Amino acid sequence: MFDDKIDEIKKKIIALEKELEGEFKNKEKEFFYKIENEKVKFQENVIKEGKSQIISSIKYLSSFPITVILTIPFIWAMMIPALLADISVTIYQYICFPIYKIPKVKRKDYVVMDRYNLFYLDKVEKINCWYCEYFNGVIAYVREVGARTEQFWCPIKHSRGLKEKHSRYDNFFDYGDYKKYTNELEKRRSDFKDIEEK
Repeated sequence: MFDDKIDEIKKKIIALEKELEGEFKNKEKEFFYKIENEKVKFQENVIKEGKSQIISSIKYLSSFPITVILTIPFIWAMMIPALLADISVTIYQYICFPIYKIPKVKRKDYVVMDRYNLFYLDKVEKINCWYCEYFNGVIAYVREVGARTEQFWCPIKHSRGLKEKHSRYDNFFDYGDYKKYTNELEKRRSDFKDIEEK
């Protein structure tokens, strides 16, 4: 009975996510672009107008206090662990996931590098966008690899609610439900049908 209610809520969430995706698609029309062969195409007049609004990189940087500018080396230093995580996790999943029979995470679904191409950004803003989309994309990619790994090795929910759950968490056993854990672990750890169907 309780599981039926959870399934019903999950279906509603999936329907709402699809509706939200449709609304995002409507934004393409609002901002005069379309996606063709995975590339964004803006209308020429929009590009021209957007480029006319660009301010110089010097003016952009001078809008920040010096203390903010001094933090830039610390921000960029984070690229080293991000790059190492990207490489390490990619190697890990390519070696281990076929053995565990876990579907591989498509890196390109998480590391999306497109904002630095926007025509209305100055050079510094483009570099900042490149950094942010790479760094946050890698974090999302690593999290999904970790989520699928956790489903295989330890698919048990925590005793208290999490501020944010990963994509596989709803498939985990309830905390303390040792009967289901004992009886259904093998089935649950290999249940990636929802990913394979996509």
